[in-house]
Amino acid sequence: MISRAVAYHGTPHGALSITGIPGAKAVFEPLVPGALKVPNTGFYRAPEAFQGDEYAFGQWAANRIAEMIEFEGADTVAAVFLEPVQNSGGCFPPPPGYFERVRQICDEYDVLLVSDETICAFGRIGSMFACNDFDYVPDIITTAKGLTSGYSPIGAMIASDRLFEPFKHGTNSFAHGFTFGGHPVSAAVAMANLDLMESEGLNARVAEKAPAFKAELDTLLDLPIVGDVRGAGYFYGIELVKDKTTKETFNEDESERLLRGFLSKALFEAGLYCRADDRGDPVIQLAPPLTIGEPEFAEITGMLRSALTEASNLL
Repeated sequence: MISRAVAYHGTPHGALSITGIPGAKAVFEPLVPGALKVPNTGFYRAPEAFQGDEYAFGQWAANRIAEMIEFEGADTVAAVFLEPVQNSGGCFPPPPGYFERVRQICDEYDVLLVSDETICAFGRIGSMFACNDFDYVPDIITTAKGLTSGYSPIGAMIASDRLFEPFKHGTNSFAHGFTFGGHPVSAAVAMANLDLMESEGLNARVAEKAPAFKAELDTLLDLPIVGDVRGAGYFYGIELVKDKTTKETFNEDESERLLRGFLSKALFEAGLYCRADDRGDPVIQLAPPLTIGEPEFAEITGMLRSALTEASNLL
């Protein structure tokens, strides 16, 4: 299995094996062997040769997948697991052409492409599934959370017709079962939730208003502590830096004081529920309700500006 550096895919033993966060895995090791890592699409910290050229960086990052498949042997590689917008590390969107190239690579080597949409599906980026937003067709979609808007626990795996074909015949069955598989209450909640999303046009609302959300957040780039604003739809990360010119990041102690020592509490008390995360470089992550619009965008940005300005003065 191939996944990306700093990516998070869950804590069950197999999922944790393809998670790319060393600290999250340490206490559970040894894990399932055969989990390989390739570079992510964090363009802000891309190799210097690609600065200013997102397309070239995306092709380089995708080609590292082909390189890994070739090195390991295509017959030994089952799948490539990728989030449309990588969550851990701070909302890394795919560069232009990235997923087109990844799809070509998976087809060439007969490797499955899995779109992990636990975060990105059901309107977070704009469509029901973010693979549609970025114009690629995976072999498998894994998803959860947004399927019920968090009101009831649920997860789902969606397989392509080609992958499901063997189970259409005879007594073939998919042997991986769980105690609460197909739970009727969660399934009913999911159906009601999806009906509501469609009747209120929430996905279309995100697609329409996402540019205004980005434009509002981009105004924070004038702050000395804000190095990068990135993401898509209603899912954004704000990377914090010590020096904007050099992109110098904070060390572990500084990050602890900045994020957990000040910003998490300050933003919560201001009324902004968000994530202060340092599983990669320190970021503030935003995943607001799909129902909000321009007034709330301005309110969110105002809260961030106030807290980040105070944080800069404390450093």
